[in-house]
Amino acid sequence: MSFGNLQFTIHETIRLVQSERRSEITLKANGGNSILMVCDPMKEVEYIRYLEGLLPREGYSIIDLNECLIDFVSKYRAEVAELYEMLQSATHEIFKAPVGEESPDLFRAIINRIHAAFQQNQVPVLINTGALYGTGIQNIHIMENESVMKANLPIIILYPATHEADRLLFLGKQPASKYRCMIIE
Repeated sequence: MSFGNLQFTIHETIRLVQSERRSEITLKANGGNSILMVCDPMKEVEYIRYLEGLLPREGYSIIDLNECLIDFVSKYRAEVAELYEMLQSATHEIFKAPVGEESPDLFRAIINRIHAAFQQNQVPVLINTGALYGTGIQNIHIMENESVMKANLPIIILYPATHEADRLLFLGKQPASKYRCMIIE
């Protein structure tokens, strides 16, 4: 197992968050407050293990999006099944309710976890972001959320992606938004 890029990417991210250069994030992220820590999708598990072993528990909060998705579906099983039947052509609305609608959704659950980390003065670190694929929730939705944009601390998103020409592709499939984030790879 090669840790060359993995170690550099993780250490550079932590160094940036812990340094006085934190304002550099906002400058390079077009006013955003997010870091996309890009990893090869095939090495995501290695990144997660290394992150979990390296990050100090008192300053960081790891938010596992697989767990968030499972918790959401378990808690709202009947509602999800009913919405799936009703919204077959717009299933993404099951996980991210349209603006102005107050139904429980996965997006709000994730934002609430991020906000809770900020309240504890911890940097939220999102892992297993592939769980969002097909939900209609994209990294830009999280990065442009008011709680994230106005926080005193940045958010770190472990982002499994590949490169195709000059494009970054989430899971090798979906073009990534590079707006509102600083990319470290």
